[in-house]
Amino acid sequence: MSNDIFNQYGNDPITLFQTWYDEAAAQEPNDPEAICLATADKNGRPSARMVLLKECSPRGFKFHSNAHSHKGQDILDNPQVSFCLYWKSTRKQIRVSGTVQSVSSDESDAYFATRPRARAIGAWASQQSQGFDHEDDLAKAVAFYEDKFKDVDVIPRPDYWQGFLIVPDSIEFWIGNKDRLHTRFIYHRENTDIAAEDCWQARWLYP
Repeated sequence: MSNDIFNQYGNDPITLFQTWYDEAAAQEPNDPEAICLATADKNGRPSARMVLLKECSPRGFKFHSNAHSHKGQDILDNPQVSFCLYWKSTRKQIRVSGTVQSVSSDESDAYFATRPRARAIGAWASQQSQGFDHEDDLAKAVAFYEDKFKDVDVIPRPDYWQGFLIVPDSIEFWIGNKDRLHTRFIYHRENTDIAAEDCWQARWLYP
């Protein structure tokens, strides 16, 4: 394990993640919070898609989604996931691997209440990852729920719309350099308390 990573970048990869994110958010023109989330089904078949990261905190990384979706079913069958961010504006990349757990209904409710009205209706109208027969089926579903909730000030959260927390086991950082001699280093979690001062160990990786 390499102490000089701690000396240069600190011993808390969550804090470093937030620092790099804040840097990218000031420069990246579109969706700096977009992560490529990879899941696998019970047979190990992988699947990846972009989702929006909604929280980086000492407890882990949170996103919200339809639990009936492809990713939701994968998570139910196999909670081991990973995600990657790459920001062209800063030439930096972060890879995270860990285990997913659902957040509380109250926390999911609190987030859903912050969604713009049209997005809340969209969450009801879209049977995420399911097929449909006619191009206007989605528009009809949106119109149905717009009418259903026309007299409702705060649209309730569908039961299937949940928050998911990724508790990281490893966090890898990458900085693009000349001649492909990139800077790479990885933090591995050593105990169950990711907020503990001695939680993480780190080492350099060859590019």
